[in-house]
Amino acid sequence: MNQLIKIRRDLHQIPELGFQEYKTQAYILSYLESLPRDRISIKRWKTGLLVKIHGLNPQKTIGYRTDIDGLSISEETGLPYSSEHPDRMHACGHDFHMTIALGVLTYFIEKPINDDLLFVFQPAEEGPGGAEPMLNSEEMQAWMPDLIFALHIAPEYPVGSIAVKEGLLFANTSELFIDLKGKGGHAARPHETNDMVVAACGLVSQLQTIVSRNVDPLESAVITIGKITGGTVQNIIAEKARLEGTIRTLSAETMEKVKHRIEALVKGIEAGFECEAVIDYGAMYHQVYNTETITRDFMTYIQEKTDVKVIECKEAMTGEDFGYMLKEIPGLMFWLGVESPYGLHHAKLNPQEEAIGVAIKVMTGYLTSLGNGNSKN
Repeated sequence: MNQLIKIRRDLHQIPELGFQEYKTQAYILSYLESLPRDRISIKRWKTGLLVKIHGLNPQKTIGYRTDIDGLSISEETGLPYSSEHPDRMHACGHDFHMTIALGVLTYFIEKPINDDLLFVFQPAEEGPGGAEPMLNSEEMQAWMPDLIFALHIAPEYPVGSIAVKEGLLFANTSELFIDLKGKGGHAARPHETNDMVVAACGLVSQLQTIVSRNVDPLESAVITIGKITGGTVQNIIAEKARLEGTIRTLSAETMEKVKHRIEALVKGIEAGFECEAVIDYGAMYHQVYNTETITRDFMTYIQEKTDVKVIECKEAMTGEDFGYMLKEIPGLMFWLGVESPYGLHHAKLNPQEEAIGVAIKVMTGYLTSLGNGNSKN
């Protein structure tokens, strides 16, 4: 366990953004080089990796996916192993995810099972989205698993617990970028301009009416504008403004309805403020939908074979591009309790490292049962 804690802390110090995970990839490869190589095959895909452990008598391939990128956040934990990269942090637990994957992988090198195992070290989960292109890559298509599993840390749940549910777990998500262009000018002569700061403020207020007035109250949707930029100095009316945000819905149909209303409101802003507007939806993530039969089997295993507490949770508006893999491959994702007062994407997030052992115990036990034909799946 001490080695795994070291791995987690090493990885925590080198967070990298999507498709820039060069140090992270090199670190993982270096660790793999230290293991017996007679049963391992490795493929690179961009800054990610596919690692196959060959089984003793394979009937199927079981996949396990971990994301490997960090976030553009300045760490404020004060830990002795804080990020060495300015304005970069593993604030979503991907250092934990990678460590757990390496722990499970190492276990099966030492204790082989019948079936093949495929460990997917996926880049760019936080953006622009690595799951879909990796899934469709020649490398992964050649090693396509029959089942696939993943986890995500959950600061709100205690160590020693796992939260999961059948069916929909995470929402459909889409980035949202809106660029407005009008006519700038002197602050003393506003009548000669088309002020894009005023236009942007008006648009933000209008966007907040979509969920309250256009979405069925029994459905769920979120529109958040997290960033506005516009203007240069205090006495010049802004010629340009940019809104950056996110859309989250629990159904694909609601996502389309929300986007239709956004486009209608933006057209109104163009007419009302005599400006030009461009909408970019950026990265879009498919919902995470857990296969019901596999999820029930997984929950039953934990309840009957371990001392880990199983919590049947509700769906969340969280986005995760693992949804693209579950769209094509049966499997599940679950929340791992790590007990922190600070939530995901917070600069002070510090998950409890004891949770690493919990996840490894659960996954090695369950995958052993599954890979030796002792499970219902």
